[in-house]
Amino acid sequence: MTTALLTHDDGFRHVTPPGHPEQVARLEHVLHALAPMSDLKRVSAPMASESDLLRLHPRSYLDMLRSALPEEGFAQLDADTFLSPGSLDAAFRGAGAAVKAVDMVVAGEAGNAFCAMRPPGHHAETETPMGFCVFGNAALAARHALDHHGMERVAVVDFDVHHGNGTQDLLWDERRALFISSHQMPLWPGTGAPDERGAFDNVVNLPLAPGTGGAEMRALYEAQVFPRLRAFAPELVVVSAGFDAHAADPLANLEWRTEDFAWVTRELCAFAAELCGGRLVSVMEGGYDLEALAASVAAHVTELREAAA
Repeated sequence: MTTALLTHDDGFRHVTPPGHPEQVARLEHVLHALAPMSDLKRVSAPMASESDLLRLHPRSYLDMLRSALPEEGFAQLDADTFLSPGSLDAAFRGAGAAVKAVDMVVAGEAGNAFCAMRPPGHHAETETPMGFCVFGNAALAARHALDHHGMERVAVVDFDVHHGNGTQDLLWDERRALFISSHQMPLWPGTGAPDERGAFDNVVNLPLAPGTGGAEMRALYEAQVFPRLRAFAPELVVVSAGFDAHAADPLANLEWRTEDFAWVTRELCAFAAELCGGRLVSVMEGGYDLEALAASVAAHVTELREAAA
């Protein structure tokens, strides 16, 4: 078995204004870092179908995005979320990558999968694009596994430095999904307090104080994340893999290092091996220092490869 890498050149067609942190160069650096890994099963990310997206987002939301798409230049959806002429193709491919990755892992075509696409997804709520995000890719992967593949329990673990408010919104009423998020607090978007637990006690929020390093993160995961995963016994683990908790990242204030992302990936893969035959799908979220992002993604995918071998 091997790790599948799902990506598409449409990810470069989502262009943001000069100086915007969620830039084309992010995907360029990530794919350059992964280029030497010749054993990855490289897959062209397909377009998500409307029926896929309608599991989470209403048709009125898709219509709004299409009507907002500019013929040239930029359309601003909120304070920091923009569309360029190629953005919806990129977003549809990102959602499609998440769906295809689930299909491949469930079918045994890959041991696990990493979706290297942009824009990211974990801030997109049911009817609200925000935080650079358009579609809820990680939540979509979970719902696809539940609804299309008939799974009864799927866990989503989000270690992006920002709270996955969109994933939380999309899975709040989904008793078959467990959402666990570790994130800096205080920090945008301001959600993710421990008392936000979901409609069925299916949400676990673990705020981290500014300056928190890898040792404290590892202790928190061992004390709270892993026991909750084991008790839930998911049939698939979806990872919202954001790399902006890195000490070098300009948008936050945690002190994780590249080896911390390797560690959390290795541990999540070990739990997937123990609980659900190794089935794990990772979707790329944040990470805005280009060198730190590239190094951390390489460490993340290296651990996925080891687990899939």
